[in-house]
Amino acid sequence: MSRIVAENISSANTSNNSSQYFQPSLELTAGELSTATGPSPTLGQLLKHVGDARKEVTGDETPIHEVLVNVTEPRPIPFVLSFNNLTYSVKVPRKMALPGFFRRRGGSASADAAVVGNPLAAGDSYFMRTKTLLNNISGEARDGEILAVLGASGSGKSTLIDALANRIAKGSLKGNVTLNGEALESRMLKVISAYVMQDDLLFPMLTVEETLMFAAEFRLPRTLSKSKKKMRVQALIDQLGLRNAAKTVIGDEGHRGVSGGERRRVSIGIDIIHDPIILFLDEPTSGLDSTSAFMVVKVLQRIAQSGSIVVMSIHQPSYRILGLLDRLIFLSRGQTVYSGSPTNLPLYFSEFGYPIPENENKTEFALDLIRELEGSPGGTKSLVEFNKSWQSMKHTGDSEPDELGLSLKEAISASISRGKLVPGATNDINSSSMVPTFANPFWKEMVVLSKRSILNSKRMPELFGTRLAAVLVTGFILATVFWQLDNSPKGLQERLGFFAFAMSTTYYTCADALPVFLQERYIFMRETAYNAYRRLSYVISNALVALPGLIFLSFAFAMATFWAVGLDGGLSGFLFYFLMMFASFWSGSSFVTFLSGVVPHVMLGYTIVVAILAYFLLFSGFFINRDRIPVYWIWFHYLSLVKYPYEAVLQNEFENPTKCFVRGIQIFDNSPLGVVPPAMKVRLLQSLSNTLGMRITSSTCLTTGLDILKQEGITDLSKWNCLLITVAWGFLFRILFYFSLLLGSKNKRS
Repeated sequence: MSRIVAENISSANTSNNSSQYFQPSLELTAGELSTATGPSPTLGQLLKHVGDARKEVTGDETPIHEVLVNVTEPRPIPFVLSFNNLTYSVKVPRKMALPGFFRRRGGSASADAAVVGNPLAAGDSYFMRTKTLLNNISGEARDGEILAVLGASGSGKSTLIDALANRIAKGSLKGNVTLNGEALESRMLKVISAYVMQDDLLFPMLTVEETLMFAAEFRLPRTLSKSKKKMRVQALIDQLGLRNAAKTVIGDEGHRGVSGGERRRVSIGIDIIHDPIILFLDEPTSGLDSTSAFMVVKVLQRIAQSGSIVVMSIHQPSYRILGLLDRLIFLSRGQTVYSGSPTNLPLYFSEFGYPIPENENKTEFALDLIRELEGSPGGTKSLVEFNKSWQSMKHTGDSEPDELGLSLKEAISASISRGKLVPGATNDINSSSMVPTFANPFWKEMVVLSKRSILNSKRMPELFGTRLAAVLVTGFILATVFWQLDNSPKGLQERLGFFAFAMSTTYYTCADALPVFLQERYIFMRETAYNAYRRLSYVISNALVALPGLIFLSFAFAMATFWAVGLDGGLSGFLFYFLMMFASFWSGSSFVTFLSGVVPHVMLGYTIVVAILAYFLLFSGFFINRDRIPVYWIWFHYLSLVKYPYEAVLQNEFENPTKCFVRGIQIFDNSPLGVVPPAMKVRLLQSLSNTLGMRITSSTCLTTGLDILKQEGITDLSKWNCLLITVAWGFLFRILFYFSLLLGSKNKRS
C-alpha cells in the first residue's frame, strides 16, 4: 500500500501545477504511510489529508469530509458484486427462405428444412425468432479488483455489462444481481455506481479541467465546499495522468484538442468524479494504441485499489494489460467458456486438451481457440460443459470463509466513513434516505447547467454569429425590397406580403436550433442515466440560456425592417413589433427544440421542420382567408404558429381608423380599369356616385385599416391576445420537450 500511495503522490508532484495541492499532504501523511499495512486508501481519504493540510496553511475553515476510521487501518469488509444465472433474450425477425423452385439450381435446402421440417421453438413465430444474448451467466467481482469480460464481437460482452449496470428493462432480464448479498435498488445503484460508454461523449470546447469541474459540481456531495471540489478535481487529474493536458480543450473534427487516450481518460474521469463503489466500462480501450490502452487500464487498476469494483469489457488485451486484470470471464455467443483468474488460464486449457504454448499471449490463444470452436460443428458446447465441471470442482475444494458480515447499508456507511465521496450520503444506516436521488438541489443544477451552456456558446461564437448574420441578411433584403411602402392599394398588398414573409422567415430562422440538442442528446442521456441532474433542470436552463440570444435577434430584425419599410405606429408600434418578433422567435425556437427531443436525426428533423412550417404558413390566413378554408382543415388554421404573429402585426399596422389606403379613383387601381387615363377614372367615379346616390370625390376615403382587417378576417382576437397566445405556444412546446426527454431518454435495452 505504501508503494501505491507513494506512487500516486509522486506522480502528483511531478507537475509544477499540482505541487501546491499535494506538497502539504506529503508531510502530513508520511508518518502514517510508513506504517501502513492495509490496502490502499481511497481518493476521498487522500483528499481529506489534502484538505486538512490546506486548512492549516490557508486558514480555510470549510467543514472537512468526515473520516471516522483511521486511514492506516485495513478495510474491514469488502464489497462483493455477485450475479447468478443472468439470461437475456430478444426477438429478431426471422429470415424467410423462398421455396426451392424460386431459388437458383444448386441452392441449399437447409433453410427450407429449417422452416418446414423443424418445429418452432417456444415463443417463436414464422416471422420472429428468439435470440439468446446471455445464457445463465454467473460470477462475482470484488472491490480492489478488475473483472474483465472478454470475447469476440457479438459474444455478449456489452450486454453483460448492461445487465450488471441495470441498463436492461425489468422483466426482460432473468437472474439476479446482488451487492453484499442484497438486491440493488435502481436508485441506489445510480448513486454508488458509474457507467463509462464506449464512445467519448464530451463537450468539445471545454478544457479537461473544466469538464471534470462541471462533473464535480453535478456529482459531488453538496456538503463539500467549492475549494474541496476543486482539490478533488486536481487529485483526479493527477490520478488520470492528465496534468499536462488540464488546460487543453477536448476538441473535435474542427478544433484540435487532446489525444484519443486522453479523451478516454477524461470520459472515465467524469464518471468517477464521485468516487463510485462500482465502475462499469464498455470497452474502454477501443480505438486506442497499445500504450494508451495500457495507461487507461493502469488508471482503472488505481481506481480499483482505491476501494472500488471495476467491471469492464475488453476485446483483446495485450500481455501488459493482462497483468493488471484480476478476474476474467470469456463469453462465446452468450455463454461462459471460462471464469476465473488469468493465472489459471494455462492450467484450464491444458486440462481441456489445448495447452497454451510458451511465449504466447494467453488471451489471444484463448480467443483464437474459442473462435475456432465456434466455427466447428459442435460449437463451443464442449468448452462450456468443461467450464461448468471446472467451476464445480473449484468451488468444492474452496474452503475460504465467508467474508460478508455487514449489510449493504452498513458496508456503504463504513465506506463513507473511510472517505468515499458518495453524493450526499450520510453515515446513518437507519436513514431511509441514506443515498439521495440527486446530489444537488434543483436551483444549483440549473445554475451549473446554464454556466456550462454559456461557456460553450462563448467558445463557439460562430454559431450565434451565423444565426445573427442570417437574420440581418434577411432583414436587409426585406428592407430593400419593401423600401418605404406607400399607402396606395399596391402598397397595401405589398405590406400584407411583407408581414407574411417576415413572420414565416422568423420561424424558418429558428430551424438552426435543431442540431443543438441533437449534438448533446447522448451526453444528456449519459448524465441523467445516473442522476447527475434532473431533466426539468435541463429544460429550464436550456430555455433561460436561449432567451438573451432570442431578444438580440428580435431587436436586430425589428431595427432592420420597421423604419425602412415604413410601418405605422411610431415608437409604440415599434415596441409591439419587437415584442411580437421576440414571441415568434421564442415559440419557433421552442417548437424546434421539442422536435429535436423527438426526432433522433438532424436531416430527418430538418425535413419535418420545413414541411410543418410550410403548412403553418399555408393555413395562417395570408394565402386563403379563414372563412374560405375547408371545414375539415380549419383545425390546422388554429394550430398554425404563423397565424397569431401575422394577425398581431396586421392589427398593429392597420388599427388606426383615420389612416386611409384607398381614396377616390384609387378604387380602380387593382382592376382592369387601372390602365385608363385619370380623367376617365374621374368620370367613372362620378357615374358611380350618381348610381349609388352618394357623393364620392377623388379625396374620399373608401378603405381604412379597419376595413382591411375585416377583409382579412382578423376580428376574433386583439393583438395583445395574439401576443400572449404566441408566448403560450412557446411554453407549451417547452413542456412537451420535457416529456419527450422523460419518456424518450430511458437509455435502457427493452
